[in-house]
Amino acid sequence: MIYRHMAVIDGEMVHFEILDTAGQEDSLQIEEKIKWGDGFAVVYSVTDRCSFDEVMRLCFLINHIHSSPKRSSGSEQPPVVIVANKKDLEFDRMVSTEDGENLSKALKLPFYEISTRDSYEETVAVFNSLYQELMRQGHFSPGSFKRRTVSKLMEKIPKMQASSTLNSAGRSLSFNSFRDYIPE
Repeated sequence: MIYRHMAVIDGEMVHFEILDTAGQEDSLQIEEKIKWGDGFAVVYSVTDRCSFDEVMRLCFLINHIHSSPKRSSGSEQPPVVIVANKKDLEFDRMVSTEDGENLSKALKLPFYEISTRDSYEETVAVFNSLYQELMRQGHFSPGSFKRRTVSKLMEKIPKMQASSTLNSAGRSLSFNSFRDYIPE
């Protein structure tokens, strides 16, 4: 599922396209979707150890695909953040905050522990940090709009609008969210 959302960041309208893979893909489909994204939120559930165990593999895959000779143009790797979700389910926790922090330090990636159910602001902070890193890397200039070729596979994914008033002004960014990669 692709979710579309508009937000104002630093006074500029930004269009987000968020691909939620929700654990239903095989490796070839994951690779196709990684090629599509500008930034990545690798999300695991603190109540599912298997989803946590997939984080390192997914981060490696992102790094590998975006550093391939076909894609390499001297630019930096796309921004990636590790996100632990469901921190509100403390009694069902199978992955400690320390485990997430240690993994993010080992991979040298930012780490967030959030509850999408309890805090919209925490979720916004994740996407703001991805956006800020894209800007820091110089992927977009003020007012730019990134158009990408869309594969036949990506065209088949259903899309949902998070806002009913989209216009063509501002930036359009695509982020992949590998949320709860392994089904519980």
